[in-house]
Amino acid sequence: MNNEITNVNNENIVNVIDEFDYSTQNESYNEKFRRWRRKKENPFAFNFAENKKESVYIDGRGFIESSAVSTEKKVLANIFYFIGLALLMYIAFDDVISKIVISLFSFFGIDIHNNYFSSIIYGGSREIVTVFIIVTFIKVFIPLMFLHFKFGLPLKVEFMGNMNNPMALIGAISMALVLCTISSLPNVYSSETKEIYEFFKNIETDISVWGQTEFLVYTIFDIIVMSVLSEMFFRGAMFAVLRQFGDPFAIIITSIIAGLLTQNFNTMLTVILISFVASYGMIASGSVFTSVCVVIIYKIYNLALTIIEVDPSEKMPFTRNIFMIFIFIIGGAGLIAYWIYTAKKKKWGIARYKSELHYSRRFIFSVKTFPFSAVTALCVVCALVKAVF
Repeated sequence: MNNEITNVNNENIVNVIDEFDYSTQNESYNEKFRRWRRKKENPFAFNFAENKKESVYIDGRGFIESSAVSTEKKVLANIFYFIGLALLMYIAFDDVISKIVISLFSFFGIDIHNNYFSSIIYGGSREIVTVFIIVTFIKVFIPLMFLHFKFGLPLKVEFMGNMNNPMALIGAISMALVLCTISSLPNVYSSETKEIYEFFKNIETDISVWGQTEFLVYTIFDIIVMSVLSEMFFRGAMFAVLRQFGDPFAIIITSIIAGLLTQNFNTMLTVILISFVASYGMIASGSVFTSVCVVIIYKIYNLALTIIEVDPSEKMPFTRNIFMIFIFIIGGAGLIAYWIYTAKKKKWGIARYKSELHYSRRFIFSVKTFPFSAVTALCVVCALVKAVF
């Protein structure tokens, strides 16, 4: 009889922290995540509990009925306000401060120059590579540190580090290989001439004059260092604070942000899809190492395809096709093996939260939050300008 009364009473209790699905991670992670969410006066933690049969009385206002929806909107507004600021920092370093830094270097006699009305950079190859490395690192590192200290997430929550499911690593890499092959088809078989150094298409400089050392240094930096740093930004500080509203929401938001920051319609969709795979791989495996591997695979594939297409001989199309077929078969085989493994386990590793605020309403509310909305509009405008000019 007592058990029945307890069950009835529990049905009237709403607690968003306890209702979240923690089954995809280990107990150490779950406990730290709960503890962060239960901190009093934490403006970034979605923490709401109530008894549906009780009301709170406040002098002068009467009985006040708070709701999970209003609390959720308030927390989302706080989170997206600061994510918007972090993205503004990213764009400022990428589009404005980088030009100021180059002008200062040029003023002090360093062989690197640019024009504020053009994105082209010219000068010595070593100087250009050095500045690119510095600016590229700072534009991600500063926003990352900003969100890290602002949200105050425990390191083990912010950066998932336990490989709970190694098979998910294989699955994510396999998905990335298949996606890389499919996404490269329109460019490979289009009638337009493919740019030789497409891997460096976001760099506004003449790569053909670079020496082998500069080419190698920047390639290693971009593939290894920036893959790790960018994943700490997207799948670390940003993803961790958003997943309290459910993993699907966090995956969608961080992937769209990653795509928008490319400010390039030619690569935006592919980056969004790769981010989807990276996010899922991280959650399913339990480690951010998986998402880093996915991004590295994506960059290595693009570089390998570019190197193959530099070959001016008639054998190039055959070599390229064999390479793409080989990569697709490996990815497909790994994906089938992962699907069979996961089907037997009957667990896909996605934590969900059933909210009274529908996904579409939550998404629209979040995107409309200033300055996040301004950053979104700015990225779209920049992409349009690049597409036209």
